[in-house]
Amino acid sequence: MKTIAVIGGGITGVTTAYALAKRGFSVTLFERHRYAAMETSFANGGQLSASNAEVWTHWSTILKGLKWMLKSDAPLLVNPAPTWHKLSWFAEFIAAMPHYERNTVETARLAVAARKHLFTWAQEEGIDFDLKKEGILHIYRDKKGFDHAGKVSVMLAKGGLPRYAVTPAEMKAIEPTLAGTYYGGYFTESDSTGDIHKFTNGLANAASRLGVHTLYGQDVTSIQSDGQQAVITVTQQDATPSLHTFDSVVVCAGVGSRDFAAQLGDRVNIYPVKGYSITVNLNDEESQLGAPTVSLLDDETKLVTSRLGLNRFRVAGTAEFNGVNRDIRADRIRPLIEWVEQCFPRVNTRSVVPWAGLRPMMPNMMPRVGQGRTPNVFYNTGHGHLGWTLWMP
Repeated sequence: MKTIAVIGGGITGVTTAYALAKRGFSVTLFERHRYAAMETSFANGGQLSASNAEVWTHWSTILKGLKWMLKSDAPLLVNPAPTWHKLSWFAEFIAAMPHYERNTVETARLAVAARKHLFTWAQEEGIDFDLKKEGILHIYRDKKGFDHAGKVSVMLAKGGLPRYAVTPAEMKAIEPTLAGTYYGGYFTESDSTGDIHKFTNGLANAASRLGVHTLYGQDVTSIQSDGQQAVITVTQQDATPSLHTFDSVVVCAGVGSRDFAAQLGDRVNIYPVKGYSITVNLNDEESQLGAPTVSLLDDETKLVTSRLGLNRFRVAGTAEFNGVNRDIRADRIRPLIEWVEQCFPRVNTRSVVPWAGLRPMMPNMMPRVGQGRTPNVFYNTGHGHLGWTLWMP
């Protein structure tokens, strides 16, 4: 039986291991943490949002980044200190701008296809991950944003995703708890939300039942391949190195994939784009009644929401280009709390859990999926634009 190593125990690594095991391969999954989904797959926005497929490779993104560079609470924040990695990434980002429409359409198509697998697997394996199939409502405060959304809707339709415009009154009917004044919105009935951490751990357990050998608490330090065999060097928690040999390897290591690719002679130019989230604990009945059940995406502030069960409300977003930096900054968390207080004034924000994670982003916003330079090396990484919405088995 062919042996395959999967590097990374986040959403992409676990789904890859599960899919390979279902196809009859002998799979070993390496994860440096004690449990699955402890980094970027821990507390994301929770949206399965094909409706957010519009890629960022547009001149408006560059202009916003320049305008907000010195504004610490900006939705998009770029550390002006130059590094070769950052400069090369933005150069490729600009080079991908002519493919903005094509990549948006393709992203929508991938997202629609991916969620079919997720729903099927969750049902087959009995995974409870606070799934809500209530749709996603995009909200707009002005005509400019609403009109741009109309153009995006045309591209999404080409990718197989219908959504429709709604008036402020219709927005209120869709989500009665939403406060504020809005020009209009767009509603995607087929989108949904859930807890990525719960789903990933549920699928990791299912993968183990299928025979996947999961090695937790072991940090992969190097990968080598001669095209016939892949040799994985691992440092365990007691600092003892060990070697493991496989027929093939799949790199699903998030922001670490770039370094592993370099060891294997490939270039996978992933940049770690930090995002933040807060999980608001709805500890009283008034907060539970005052929090939304329909997921929202505020295009102006670039924030998304998910209702996770009865007593959790998650708000996530922003993008920070600051290298491999997992610091949770108070000036980046504060706008998320203030947004909740403005849009959902009945929600008590005394109990808020902040979090930050690094999205693995390719310059063209498309995931890197496929074979590397050598025939037994593969990549399934770079899904940072839409996270688990985009993973594919």
